Amino acid sequence: MRSWSQPRISRDARRPFRFKICCCRRNFNFREVRVPSDVQLLFEQYSENGTMTIGHLQRFLVEYQKLKDATREDAMSILHSLRHRIMYRKELNLDHFLRYLLSDHNPPIAPPLGVHHDMNAPLAHYYMYTGHNSYLTGNQLSSDSSSEPIVKALRKGVRVIELDLWPNSRGNKVKVCHGGTLTSPVNLNKCLSATRDHAFLASEFPVVITFEDHLTPRLQAKVAKIVTKTFESKLHRPDTDQLAEFPSPESLKRKILISTKPPKEYLERQSSMEKEYNSAQSEELSDKDSSNQDEEEKNVIPEYRHLIAIHAGKPKGRLVNSLRIDTSKVQRLSLSEQELEEISKENGQDLVRFTQKNLLRIYPKGTRFDSSNYNPLLGWMHGAQMVAFNMQGYGKYLWIMEGMFKANGQCGYVKKPDFLLDKDHIFDPAKPLPVKTNLKVTVYLGEGWHLDFKATQFDQFSPPDFFVRVGIAGVPDDTVMKRTEAMEDDWTPVWNEEFEFPLRVPELAILRIEVLEYDTTRHHDFGGQTCLPVSELRAGIRAVPLHNRKGKRYRSVKLLMQFEFEEPDSETEDDG
Repeated sequence: MRSWSQPRISRDARRPFRFKICCCRRNFNFREVRVPSDVQLLFEQYSENGTMTIGHLQRFLVEYQKLKDATREDAMSILHSLRHRIMYRKELNLDHFLRYLLSDHNPPIAPPLGVHHDMNAPLAHYYMYTGHNSYLTGNQLSSDSSSEPIVKALRKGVRVIELDLWPNSRGNKVKVCHGGTLTSPVNLNKCLSATRDHAFLASEFPVVITFEDHLTPRLQAKVAKIVTKTFESKLHRPDTDQLAEFPSPESLKRKILISTKPPKEYLERQSSMEKEYNSAQSEELSDKDSSNQDEEEKNVIPEYRHLIAIHAGKPKGRLVNSLRIDTSKVQRLSLSEQELEEISKENGQDLVRFTQKNLLRIYPKGTRFDSSNYNPLLGWMHGAQMVAFNMQGYGKYLWIMEGMFKANGQCGYVKKPDFLLDKDHIFDPAKPLPVKTNLKVTVYLGEGWHLDFKATQFDQFSPPDFFVRVGIAGVPDDTVMKRTEAMEDDWTPVWNEEFEFPLRVPELAILRIEVLEYDTTRHHDFGGQTCLPVSELRAGIRAVPLHNRKGKRYRSVKLLMQFEFEEPDSETEDDG
């Protein structure tokens, strides 16, 4: 909606060239694609007499886009991608150059990199794309349970799936559901089969299934048989339950790991429901039968225990006591987001030290009935590998999570920064840090909304008034959001605005980008978003595709942006 109070930006200075493109979606016959002045100057610098040859384009790729290994073949490939525009000529004009800059051949993250982190370190050295209550289709109280959310998560690259295991009403079968709620159950076999069939479509690196186990020993024995039969050779069974160090993702390719508490803990802390069930059963058994049942329960314990590749536990007593390091074995510890907040205030370095060897899983607090999420950065900056998220909805924190795992070829594993793994100098998350680098971001223009949105999506009678929010999600001192001015009545807005972000921990910084359509009521309409890992941003001018609220990429909507990294000056460092 048009904002009469927003200051107008003079457009004459921002459109030295105009190209008319047919468009019948509006009450005008063409739209104007305006070339930003920076792009025009670049074209003049890397062309001759209005023509950019293959040699000119290669030089532009090497010198300005910082692609040091770019070849003439790479430049030829770009020309080939534009063949329907340049009619097989071996040169570009200014319009062709702009089309290349806005094309999928110019992404902000380099696709050829693929998986490029060292994948031979122990699992504890990686962030892992982790889901919470992976079987739920909606809210945490009354939604259906299904195998479909598991399939969707795995196809996105999620590597850690959570299943809550409960006895059915008769106590003779296992169901998957959110206990103590109105959520409907789903069959365990369906969940496991869905995991087996889709585990390695998006990534060949290991999938971990965490069981929240509320079962009797007899049902644990059933689970052991079902898991073994379903996964067969894909199931990773460790040689010992006293691992001194976790294996690496590389060594576990195409393997499925089970993580839960050992059965002994369940027998020691048997729930009242299980005790009542066993008591009722024992009244119908003779003494001889009872002794047989006891013997059977003892025999099933090893069968279930041998499934467990990652032993799990929850805090007992004081939270800080749970962070004591056992040099003889490794484990997984689970903390709620509230427990993490509490313990990180005074024991941040203890958390970092613990996660150098052990796995730490953070899960949403129980009052997030709407399947919302929390800020993942607190867990990541303390080394937590499994920051478990509800994948059922959307919102900025889920977008940030998706942004983090666009790194390393979107394989679901991201190597933790070296400073979190340094055992000689334990990182202190509470200590002020100097600025390591400055990220300069220029927002040039946007296009594609007229193709992906309805004509009246934003305003009944006039074109939209778009503005861009851009900023950093990172450690507290790096986190900030800024915004451009709103450009009135324009389906292809040009902003030409530059922003600077001093970064203290660029390794954990996520670039947040969101486009909104200005409304005088401040209830701005959504126009697209994306989050990108700063550690993998490519310098130069890039085409940035935008996604909808649920993380699905739009077919046409994208921004033209520039990214530059600069060493901080001494004054900026002192401020840090």
